[in-house]
Amino acid sequence: MSDIRARFRIDHGGFSLDVALELPGRGVSALFGHSGAGKTTCLRAIAGLERAPDGYVALGDEVWQDEARGVFVPTHKRSLGYVFQEASLFSHLSVRGNLEFGLKRVAHANRRFELAPVAELLGIGGLLERRPTSLSGGERQRVAIARALLASPRLLLMDEPLAALDLQRKREILPYLERMHDELSIPIIYVSHSTDEVARLADHLVLLEAGRVVASGTLTETLARTDLPSAFLEDAGVVLETVLAAHEADHLSRLDFEGGNLHVGQRSESLGSRLRCRIHARDVSLALDRPRATSIVNVLPAVVTATAATDTPGHVLVQMRIGAVPLLARITERSRRELAIVPGLQVWAQVKGVALLG
Repeated sequence: MSDIRARFRIDHGGFSLDVALELPGRGVSALFGHSGAGKTTCLRAIAGLERAPDGYVALGDEVWQDEARGVFVPTHKRSLGYVFQEASLFSHLSVRGNLEFGLKRVAHANRRFELAPVAELLGIGGLLERRPTSLSGGERQRVAIARALLASPRLLLMDEPLAALDLQRKREILPYLERMHDELSIPIIYVSHSTDEVARLADHLVLLEAGRVVASGTLTETLARTDLPSAFLEDAGVVLETVLAAHEADHLSRLDFEGGNLHVGQRSESLGSRLRCRIHARDVSLALDRPRATSIVNVLPAVVTATAATDTPGHVLVQMRIGAVPLLARITERSRRELAIVPGLQVWAQVKGVALLG
């Protein structure tokens, strides 16, 4: 599917949104930023719920807005689904009735999704005859997502769909969102201020601050940047795509990635499974020589590519490459000086913690 292109300038008194987006036509693109960054305004503009005076929105060769040519397709005529923070289901209808409402939005010949497989994908097959008032928050949100999908959109917009849920409900629904990511070809634009959600779901990452795009690119490369505002470096780390390659002695499993491998506690997935993991910069230490006596299992050869100050006085962020894969370490300025850490230096990265996502 073709790329998504959008350009907006919207003024709201003391706040202005001024962005230009080029997003891939597959996978999950996350709009990430703190409250007030402009994420929801941007999503509403893409949907046509808010009209930018000089806006432009196109999905492949389908132009939804081009003010320079007088083009503006109203929201109800755009081939999109929109999932809000609140499920907003019709309380007088059963779950099935809510889903059939989504189906009625598109002619039978143009349907890309049908009720039964979507209900199975989102684990709501057993809820079809129940009313929304009898569902948990996580169940209601899964029904809302299913209803949006059954309108057979070319693009799915999700505005912090987990924000209204408690931690238990978030854990309940995240695996279903991961299934959508893995099994559906429809592109998704996902708004969030949660680094954990973005790390688990996103392929492409757009960082917004005060209505401006400060970074945009693949998840792995964008998270590994050291030139971002300090607000985005508070929880610095990288996300790696790995393959479960082997089960080894001492209840360990080996994960292979381009350029190296990691060992984690034994996994139950079958060999060959793709697993996403996150390595926080605070869980990586550096050595000039390969450690000979250490309790740390994962010790990887790396080359330093950049250093940068952090928001914490006396600490620096070190960017490295393990082959083509980026890695970050947060160390003290004293350690950087004593080890003479500079770009081009070969080091050994000791990874103290690997968080499996999902």
